[in-house]
Amino acid sequence: MSRLFYFLLLTFLSLITPRPRPAVALPLSTDSRWIVDESGRRVKLACVNWASHLEAVVAEGLSRQPVDAISGRIPLLGFNCVRLTWPLFLATNDSLANLTVRQSLHGLGLIASISGFQANNPSILDLPLVGAYQAVVDSLAKFKVMVILDNHISKPGWCCSDFDGSGFFGDLYFDPDLWLKGLTKMATMFKGSSNVVGMSLRNELRGPKQNVNDWYKYMQKGAEAVHAANPYVLVILSGLSYDKDLSFLQNRSLSLTFTGKVVFEVHWYAFSDGPAWKTGNANQVCGQVGGNLMRRSGFLLDKGYPLFISEFGVDQRGINVYENRYLNCFLGLVAELDLDWALWTVAGSYYLREGVIESEEFYGLFNWNWCEARNSSFLERISAVQSPFQGPGLSDTKPFKMIFHPLTGLCVQRKSLLEPPKLGPCSQSPAWSYTQQKTLTIKGTYFCLQAEGLDRPAKLGILCGGSNSKWEVISDSKMQLLSKLDNGTMACLDVDPSSNQIITSTCKCLSRDNMCDPGRQWFKIVNSTISTDTKTRPLSRISSVMGFLVKHMLGGLTMSV
Repeated sequence: MSRLFYFLLLTFLSLITPRPRPAVALPLSTDSRWIVDESGRRVKLACVNWASHLEAVVAEGLSRQPVDAISGRIPLLGFNCVRLTWPLFLATNDSLANLTVRQSLHGLGLIASISGFQANNPSILDLPLVGAYQAVVDSLAKFKVMVILDNHISKPGWCCSDFDGSGFFGDLYFDPDLWLKGLTKMATMFKGSSNVVGMSLRNELRGPKQNVNDWYKYMQKGAEAVHAANPYVLVILSGLSYDKDLSFLQNRSLSLTFTGKVVFEVHWYAFSDGPAWKTGNANQVCGQVGGNLMRRSGFLLDKGYPLFISEFGVDQRGINVYENRYLNCFLGLVAELDLDWALWTVAGSYYLREGVIESEEFYGLFNWNWCEARNSSFLERISAVQSPFQGPGLSDTKPFKMIFHPLTGLCVQRKSLLEPPKLGPCSQSPAWSYTQQKTLTIKGTYFCLQAEGLDRPAKLGILCGGSNSKWEVISDSKMQLLSKLDNGTMACLDVDPSSNQIITSTCKCLSRDNMCDPGRQWFKIVNSTISTDTKTRPLSRISSVMGFLVKHMLGGLTMSV
């Protein structure tokens, strides 16, 4: 028997090498709530924002690293696209657009940045600003990185406030007619750039002038203008109130002359929820803000539109406990809904931000000098949601479940019968089923997840009728899994941080306490249709042996399929 288990274990290890991502057949379009390529296969946007809308009007970081070095590292870190921002005046003010990068930096007193460009990007330094923008798009194309052009603001500078003159149609710097001309110019300019797959019409509409009627009037015009100039790109529409509210679309649809290209975007940060993450219980806050997101924008998925969270982010030093709790909630929802998203931001520092030269960006993917990733553990956490779980062209197996752990970005695994379940890469997750009897069973086997006792490792067993084999989804966050032990004690699924073993312990932080962190006990049961033939086959073979024992020694049990 020991030789059999050893052989099965080696077989399992030989089958878990991750598959490379298939090439994307551009251009992109939409198929109901999914973004798909030309072959009809789901493409999940896992993007990072790259700012080019501040005072210098050139992509940040080019004084620190060669443009190809930055572009080339983006896909190596698991991202397949960049949301590249631009100010409206770059497209509508020829004097600004034709200013060289050197002249722009010199005019702002950024002498050190000029020296940095001379060292790292001398070929860009004397290009006009619009040419420098094109050079960044071309660089990203070399590394097969898709680009979304985002009209972030009108007058170059940091965004955003209610009274910066760029918030809504009719504001000081936001002439609707000029905006339509700018969108048309940019759409036309990049019509021949196949890696430009989308255009975001306007970032974070806001301010005292915002209203629904003008939103429909001008956003529909903007969408038509972009599609007329470049019918290949996705047309991405933002909502009101800093891109948090699209609820008005519940009862009033868009009226456009084209289909198959419309995507809606929304932003979600910890500060989007006001002080809730500081003052509230994490379970309750996660349930509330998740519900708000679904009411304000998530309903669009059911209406047959893709929803793109085009900005989210946290202080990547990991020192803000409230943002850390928000991130756990965010990742749970993004995994559950399998959403497209864009991280803010790639920038480790800015040439000039709000009067501060070479200011550091702690939300940045890179460190201050753009040499290395700021937080490799953060990248590990988000890696699971960089790949799709389901969608058109990906349904190569019957639907199944994964048990995702947002705090680590890992999934519950079982690699042998001799060890307790542990966390591991979601790409190697077994295919679980969550039955009507509330058991979590590995599909194609007799094995179900069982609680053994408080602060003890969970296990896989084959006698799945007891209360310790049933897992109830509880708490407002809907991310805690409760089981009842044989002695009647309630226990929640948990993780031993020293070993990543799955254990069960007393359920915590269910309500009221705003200092309690339930992150270790948060799990999300996620749908997937990615083939698990290479993932569950070893346990299935073991199951055939167990099936013989069950049939002849235990009277027979029903195998999960």
